[in-house]
Amino acid sequence: MSQVGKGNVAVVLPPSSYNNMYGEAPPVYSQGLEESSFSDAAIRRGFIRKVYLTLMSQLLVTVGIICAFLYWDTLRKWAWDNYWFSYCMMAVVMVLIMALSCCDNLRRQVPLNFIALGLFTIVEGLMLGSVAAYFDAEAVLWAVGATVLVSFAVSLFAMQSKWDFTAANGSLWVFAWTLFSFALLCAILRSQYLYIVYACLGTLLFSLYLVFDTQLVLGGKHRKYEVSPEEYVFAALNLYLDIVSLFLLLLQLIGLCR
Repeated sequence: MSQVGKGNVAVVLPPSSYNNMYGEAPPVYSQGLEESSFSDAAIRRGFIRKVYLTLMSQLLVTVGIICAFLYWDTLRKWAWDNYWFSYCMMAVVMVLIMALSCCDNLRRQVPLNFIALGLFTIVEGLMLGSVAAYFDAEAVLWAVGATVLVSFAVSLFAMQSKWDFTAANGSLWVFAWTLFSFALLCAILRSQYLYIVYACLGTLLFSLYLVFDTQLVLGGKHRKYEVSPEEYVFAALNLYLDIVSLFLLLLQLIGLCR
């Protein structure tokens, strides 16, 4: 609307004139929640691809380090003579896990996140290799094969199942603390049969955690929780820790049963 002359005469412009005089019309604002970034299928596929490529790189590096401890006799004997090395690597692993879990900038800022994740993978591989050096190479290979089979089957189940395991986070947490209490009991009693039961229950627990973390990565309308696409390093770290824990428990189970 504009004023013409000195009087109170006003001219009302039609809506089309606004566009002609001032360019494009103002944006239309709508109320409501913004759609999740996972609603875009392209972003979701790219996120999943990035997570699993990172995970595969971690696993390949880890398997290479374990093979070095198994088949390089000098390194294997050194691990036998320096048992403190495993405990030192375990402490460094815990520190790196806390840093990657608590520091958002560390796991989101490129290339710092890949440097931290690469360092963690190497340290974890050294710890696993020093532990595997105390087992026969055949038992370790059986554990690797069993881990691959279990991880593939569990991941396939997580992708196909409509059961939402992300809603069972509290139950898994209770199960984990119960298993920790049972581990303390096993350490006190020192019974081989209790160790076997502990390894079986631990395998079940981390299989469920692998389903849980896989569904967090996949997301979708059937999931209560999902991981942000910016957290691909954190998602790969969770999957990697689940698979490594499965390997250690299956290795212990195979070693006890042989």
